Amino acid sequence: MTASPLRIDSAELRLVRLPLLTPFTISTGTMHEKLFPLLTLRANGLEGYAEGVMDPLPDYLDETIAGSMMLLRDVLIPQLMGRSFDNPAAVETSLAHWRGHYMTKAMIEMAFWDLWAKSLNLPLKTLLGGERDAIDVGVSLGIGPIDNTIERAQRHLDLGYRRIKLKIMPGHDVKLLEAVRQALPAAHLTVDANSAYTLADMDVLTALDGFGLDYIEQPLTWDDIHDHAVLQARMKTPICLDECIRTAQHARKALESGATRVINIKVGRVGGYQESRRIHDLCAAWSFPVWCGGMLESGIGRAHNIHLSTLANFRKPGDTSSSSRYFAKDIVNEALEAKDGRMPVPTGAGIGVTLDRTFLDTVTVATERFPA
Repeated sequence: MTASPLRIDSAELRLVRLPLLTPFTISTGTMHEKLFPLLTLRANGLEGYAEGVMDPLPDYLDETIAGSMMLLRDVLIPQLMGRSFDNPAAVETSLAHWRGHYMTKAMIEMAFWDLWAKSLNLPLKTLLGGERDAIDVGVSLGIGPIDNTIERAQRHLDLGYRRIKLKIMPGHDVKLLEAVRQALPAAHLTVDANSAYTLADMDVLTALDGFGLDYIEQPLTWDDIHDHAVLQARMKTPICLDECIRTAQHARKALESGATRVINIKVGRVGGYQESRRIHDLCAAWSFPVWCGGMLESGIGRAHNIHLSTLANFRKPGDTSSSSRYFAKDIVNEALEAKDGRMPVPTGAGIGVTLDRTFLDTVTVATERFPA
């Protein structure tokens, strides 16, 4: 099926504030709400949606909401208005000369993918080459008291989740794993350090080899592939890279240097689906698995992640757990809820979810509209 070129005739950019049901703590701090930009692109009477995964401050990566909103408002959205694009690759090409800002460019590219799939009346997973109607999911548990962490882990295992990820940081690592592994000897466990350690912590990190972890995620600095290669050479547990991987070139260098054996692909982190598929295919060629991480997304970002996770080499459970774990009410009408550790892929054209506009208006901080 061939689509006609899509002419972008208008756009809308919102800043949305969604309270979290419970605070979420990682090594860099505690989140009480999810603040994010939400983009709508319009063409031929259709709408495509995407949300940004950058934070208010640059504590995960170097992009920020303020910088993203400025770039979208002043540069990226205006350059789209009134232009026609044959496919998402053409959109990616139009953004390529702007350096960095992967999360911001991802919003444009992802919203167009949704729009393009809707113009073809196809689910997004079909255009991406996905193979599944449901995906395996795990949960990510923020830092908290050890006894409470064990209780939360057991509760999610009882719900059927396929993997438990524990956030760790210096001083909250070995004792935590000792207690959790003793309580849950058969659980598939991973840990995520969010760049909290250095090679000076080698004794602590190599001690984690004793707990049968599926992998340890991003233990060292957010942009240092070299030191992860040094660490991986001294550890039996596979290292999974997250923050270090922004492009397929980063992934290639990490694989070639032995810095990683698993990669977490976040479509919003790497600039969109085009680059996500390149990283996916590269890892498949190396016979190393990938999985899809989460950034506490609303239903829009969560639906995008689910569709991405249908690709064949997503062989480990992702972080796309039930929306109701995070929000009392989501901004989409459709319930994105896992059952027995499996998340159904939303059906229908595009990402398969629609905006609950009445509720969205109540959690929108600001709105800007862009006519052609």
